[in-house]
Amino acid sequence: MSTKAVPVPERNPYGALELKQYINKSTIRGFLVTASLLLLFLIYHFISGATKTEETAPPLAPIANVELVNLDAPAEEVEAPPPPTPEQIVPSGPAARAGTPTPIPDAEIAPDLQEFADMDVLDRASSEGGDGVDMGDFADNIDWEGDGGVQVETREEEPNPDDFVAVEKQPGMDIVELQKLVEYPKLAKEAGVEGRVIVKALIDKSGGVRKTLVEYTDNSLLNQAAIDAIKNYKNFTPAIQNNQPVMVWISIPIRFKLR
Repeated sequence: MSTKAVPVPERNPYGALELKQYINKSTIRGFLVTASLLLLFLIYHFISGATKTEETAPPLAPIANVELVNLDAPAEEVEAPPPPTPEQIVPSGPAARAGTPTPIPDAEIAPDLQEFADMDVLDRASSEGGDGVDMGDFADNIDWEGDGGVQVETREEEPNPDDFVAVEKQPGMDIVELQKLVEYPKLAKEAGVEGRVIVKALIDKSGGVRKTLVEYTDNSLLNQAAIDAIKNYKNFTPAIQNNQPVMVWISIPIRFKLR
C-alpha cells in the first residue's frame, strides 16, 4: 500500500485583524483628503467672491453742485380771522322782530318797511330780528324742546337661511292648494322634464313671503315656476314662538309631473 503526500496550503498573511487595521487607516486617510479638498474649496470661494465684488461694484454717481438762485420768498402765513363775538351774531328767523310796535296808521306803512312781526310769524320771530331766512311751517314740525324725540323706524333683522330658530309652531300652508298654483314651464313641458324643486322661503310675521332661494332642483328649467307659485300663495301662517309670530325660513317641496 502506497501513501501519497498532500501539500499543506500556506497561511494567508491577511486575516481579520489585518483587514480592520487597513479599514481604519483608509478611513482616516479619506477623511483627511476630503477635509483638505473642502478647505481648499472654501478658500477659493471666498477669494473669488471678494475679487468679483471689487470688480463689479457700481460706480458712484457724480456729485453735482447746484446753486439756489432766483427763488421766491416763502409765503407769509395768514392768520385766520377771529370768531365772531356774541354782539356780531345775528339770529336767524324772519326778518321782522318780535315786540310791541308803536301804533301807526296802516296807510303810512309800506309793505317792504314792515319792522315788527305779524301774527303769522310771531311765534318764530326773535326780539332782535332775523336775517330774513324763514323756515316757515317746517319749524312747527321740529321738536325744539327735545321731548318728543326723533321717530326712527326700526327694521327687524332677518335670520340667515342656515340659522336654526326654535319655534313652537312652524309656518302653516296648504300644500295641495300651493301645488295648484304651479304653472308648468312650456320649455320643460316640451322637453319632457319632470322632477322636484325644494325652495327655501322666508315667511315673515304677517305670513308674507319675503325672500326665496332654491335649495335643491332636479332641473333648472323648473326653478322659476316653483318660486312664482310660492310667491303667489297668500295663505301662509307665521311661525309661533313664545305665543308671538316670528320670521323663519322653511323648505317647501314643489313637484313637477307631466300627465
